[in-house]
Amino acid sequence: MSDEHRKFQVEEVEAASQPPRARVQDAESAPDKLERKRDYLEGFLSEKPQGDNPGEPGGAVYDAVIAALKEIFDPEIPVNIYDLGLIYGVEVSPESSVSVIMTLTTPHCPVAESMPGEVELRVAAVPGVRDCEVNLVWDPPWDMAKMSDEAKLELGML
Repeated sequence: MSDEHRKFQVEEVEAASQPPRARVQDAESAPDKLERKRDYLEGFLSEKPQGDNPGEPGGAVYDAVIAALKEIFDPEIPVNIYDLGLIYGVEVSPESSVSVIMTLTTPHCPVAESMPGEVELRVAAVPGVRDCEVNLVWDPPWDMAKMSDEAKLELGML
């Protein structure tokens, strides 16, 4: 690019006018804002998943809970806790309260204190779930036979 195309034109002025100032009456009032948020949350929380029975296998809530469980990985084994066979049962009540029965690979597992809490938080965050309760059990004890074929394949056991 040559220097002749880079020139700027300068206009001299006596004074520039100030931009208009924001006025309090132009702003949205706090009650209006809160009411809109409240309406949005009420609609979000009251919406029920579509389907015959969302709390049974194949239902929207149940399948979303299973998907959430498949996103939680055992820290020592690179497989999710569902395919690893650590989830013994998932029940969804008609009110969308979820109960998860789970175990760990061993009672001495380093995440024995934190894993149930993580499961509870992740499942409770699923849209449509009202709350979640996690029950940690040791009987029957976990063994490798409880792993899904996908987990065994991932670990090179098939």
